[in-house]
Amino acid sequence: MTKTARALVGAALSAALLAAPAASADMTGRTIVIATEGAFPPSNMTRPNGELYGFEIDLVNEIAKRENLKIELISQAWDGMIQGLIDGKYDAIVDGVSITGARKEVVDFTHPYTTGGSTFVVMNSAGIDLPMNGTTAQLDDPVSIDPAVEAVAAVLDGKTVGVQQATIQSAFLEEYLQDKGVKVRTYPNGSDVYQDLSIGRIDAGIASLTNVAAFLEKNGDKAAATGPTFIGGIMGAGSGLAVQKGDTELQEALNAGLESIVADGTLAELSQKWFGLVVTPQQY
Repeated sequence: MTKTARALVGAALSAALLAAPAASADMTGRTIVIATEGAFPPSNMTRPNGELYGFEIDLVNEIAKRENLKIELISQAWDGMIQGLIDGKYDAIVDGVSITGARKEVVDFTHPYTTGGSTFVVMNSAGIDLPMNGTTAQLDDPVSIDPAVEAVAAVLDGKTVGVQQATIQSAFLEEYLQDKGVKVRTYPNGSDVYQDLSIGRIDAGIASLTNVAAFLEKNGDKAAATGPTFIGGIMGAGSGLAVQKGDTELQEALNAGLESIVADGTLAELSQKWFGLVVTPQQY
């Protein structure tokens, strides 16, 4: 991993993510249908033959093996994915879903399996250098977030920022920056954001730290993360598997699997494999 990408994702490890342990549930005879996007590298991707692969695919397969779960992974567009879970089209989601208060009102979550945080990314040729680079802005703290938003807005005024639609990052832009002169362009998936960023159709992008780090791993000589890392509030508290509200049987089984792979270091190994460093909780 490049030095820039390593430093970027390291910012996500500033807070411990702790959750109460839960016992495994008896899921005998149940096939668990899990939705994922297949277009959110390196967490979930799709090979030319349609096969899903990536960090989250390895994650759920390992949990399934340890908890004797029968799972079926299906591809779904991110926009509407949570509503599909609510409607019962599948049993769970693994797609970098950030654990937020608003989402917890409509679905339940497992323990977090990655830490949180989002930041901006620009191409070096754009000549954009956002202030407060390397700092952390806490959305729940006005003393922290207000000056960060004002400083970023001053540089991005009149510029176009790309973001994947229906994400916490798009909600952040809408709530904090859109009324300050920042133009927002949404895309069906994150890959389209980076494609337009690379050819200059947008001035900047915003995504999770891990997603930005994956882009910089391949484009670190041409692009850079810039500005503060935004955490908390609508940015959430790490990513977890989402399950239908009240499905405690599945939630407990998934949590038991997560506790097992955290305890023996397997989750950290998967993180190292896909991100180049550990961006996962070390304990629950």
